[in-house]
Amino acid sequence: MRYGFGIDLGGTTVKLAFFEENGTCLSKWEISTDKTDNGSRILSDIATSVTAYLEENQVCREDVLGIGIGVPGSVDLYGVVFNCINLGWGKKDVPRELGDLTGLPVACGNDATMAALGECWQGAGNENMIFVTLGTGVGGGIVCDGKIVAGVHGAGGEIGHIPLCPDDPIPCNCGKHGCAEQYLSATGIVRLAREALSLPHEASVLDSGELSAKRIFDAGREKDTLATAVLDRYFELMGRFLGTLCCTVDPDVIVLGGGVSKAGQILLDGALAPMQKYAFAPCRTTRLALATLGNDAGIYGTFKLALQKFG
Repeated sequence: MRYGFGIDLGGTTVKLAFFEENGTCLSKWEISTDKTDNGSRILSDIATSVTAYLEENQVCREDVLGIGIGVPGSVDLYGVVFNCINLGWGKKDVPRELGDLTGLPVACGNDATMAALGECWQGAGNENMIFVTLGTGVGGGIVCDGKIVAGVHGAGGEIGHIPLCPDDPIPCNCGKHGCAEQYLSATGIVRLAREALSLPHEASVLDSGELSAKRIFDAGREKDTLATAVLDRYFELMGRFLGTLCCTVDPDVIVLGGGVSKAGQILLDGALAPMQKYAFAPCRTTRLALATLGNDAGIYGTFKLALQKFG
């Protein structure tokens, strides 16, 4: 039996896991992400944690096939990271640096695409899928024939920046206008609700209290008129977005993850018909599913990347 590490590097914590080659997770733990001094100690902290685990559990390095790591930024074909703003990194050769620190082979990918690979391997997806993360922003990953589509510049899967409403005067964080992220994220659905509340409307449970994606979905389940109108607008935009993805990739399944996906069945039911309306006819059988791995998708995906490269 051989082993390996899957690591999901986030802006607050680093999730680490140790796997058997067959995909069994033997242990998982977290360390803090030290972003001081432009994140100069992050990789050394990870290396220290990896080394300590091997020593404490008396694992020989010869039995470890390697490390997979996902980072919040664009990653090129060689695993070199470009401009991880949340970590304070500019260009960084993560495979070389972490490999030198641990003495193990290292494979590196974008965190969202690694989550996609995890759902493909051990979650709700399969070898031809798109993973859509609906959280504070909108991200994702594309898997074709079991392989991540990263693109030449590491930007494959940056689906949150597909333009839906280019005439929107409010810019997206990326600098463009009308990106999917501006409407389909948790903050996006709140924006749609605020716009609806600013217009004449029937009394709504959303008239008072703090707005959140959860409150809007809950109100929609209760047939609140304003919430229903907001969700109708949301699902129309979601359908346009998912239909575009279907036309581009023709996946077997689109897996929805992230905080908004906790809405559950109402999200699947609301998005399916608009997606089929906008999809090219042969793609209308694409299935929608909810992610099943939750916050563990990244560690499974990064270990799978290590398996693909070093196994």
